[in-house]
Amino acid sequence: MNNGKKATSLPPRKEEKDVTLFIKGNANQLSTKSLPSGRFGGGLDSFYMRRCLQLARNGQQNAQPNPMVGAVVVCNGRIIGEGYHVRCGEGHAEVNALASVKQEDEHLLKESTIYVSLEPCSHYGKTPPCADLIISKGLKRCVVGCIDPFAQVQGRGIQKLRDAGIEVTVGVLAEECQALNKRFMTFHQQKRPFVTLKWARTQDGVMGVKGERLIISNTYTQMLCHKRRTEHQAILVGRKTLEEDAPTLNVRAWIGKNPQPIVLGSHVKNLPQGWWSFPTVEDLLSALYEKGVQTLLVEGGRTTLQAFIDKGMWDEAFVEWGDFSWAENPEGKTRETVKVPVWRDAERIADERVMGRNIEHWKHLSTTE
Repeated sequence: MNNGKKATSLPPRKEEKDVTLFIKGNANQLSTKSLPSGRFGGGLDSFYMRRCLQLARNGQQNAQPNPMVGAVVVCNGRIIGEGYHVRCGEGHAEVNALASVKQEDEHLLKESTIYVSLEPCSHYGKTPPCADLIISKGLKRCVVGCIDPFAQVQGRGIQKLRDAGIEVTVGVLAEECQALNKRFMTFHQQKRPFVTLKWARTQDGVMGVKGERLIISNTYTQMLCHKRRTEHQAILVGRKTLEEDAPTLNVRAWIGKNPQPIVLGSHVKNLPQGWWSFPTVEDLLSALYEKGVQTLLVEGGRTTLQAFIDKGMWDEAFVEWGDFSWAENPEGKTRETVKVPVWRDAERIADERVMGRNIEHWKHLSTTE
């Protein structure tokens, strides 16, 4: 049921091919699907960069607000070191990868290539510059997935390496490296948080009933919902949802950090302790950017969700379909229901089946696409 300006069908599934990569004596399966064509299409650079992406995903929960980054050190076709950014404030991927190199292999560094999914940093933050470390170790080559959009980097790390005489290749699996850190990229490029919308609906398009609570999710999809909460720094509902449902918006069915609860709307009654309140979407996104909040999950009612959709201030959405229709309920005809939001500039990009529930994954089509 797509009522927006644009909603496209899912693309056909592409064939996948797997190759075996021997890492420090162990055989590990490394997918090589969707290798790009052109200058950096296929070959060992893409092969090792894909391993960087695998490693980087391990930092999904604890690396934020820093990006997820993976690094691999290779000498003569053998991986001698690898690592990823584990936790914000601790060593970056390059630091961990170089630290993992065994003492007996350190003499190989001067003949080695380091692969990293995101440009090495060139500034002092909570840790020293990774570009300086690579230079000090004497590596001969660095392969970078994509450039860091952070204002204090943006090509400076690459230039520092080249000035030191290190060969640098940029753009290997660039689209995949950028997609991995789409939240980080959005925050620095668009100066606002990455916004994720979420709601559940019946088969006939009902997401709520006036005056009562409608349960659509099952135990398993509720777990997924709470997992998604741990992956966002902030979570939002509208004023009516807060006043009528009194949600806690914390993490109970998963393990992880509680996101910062926020309510959107003017004249909020009895704002819970620790909550933030903003009158408009624009005020909200501007304030969150200034506070350094990179990710926002919107779990509000139809009015709140529609406000983000109409303003084009969203990036992805997850919609769960229940296994029943409201019209099938004999009592449903006498009660006022809340219909689902109307899509605008949206594309459905994936479907997931979870214990009898279908979850659609949508993305916002920006004016540049």
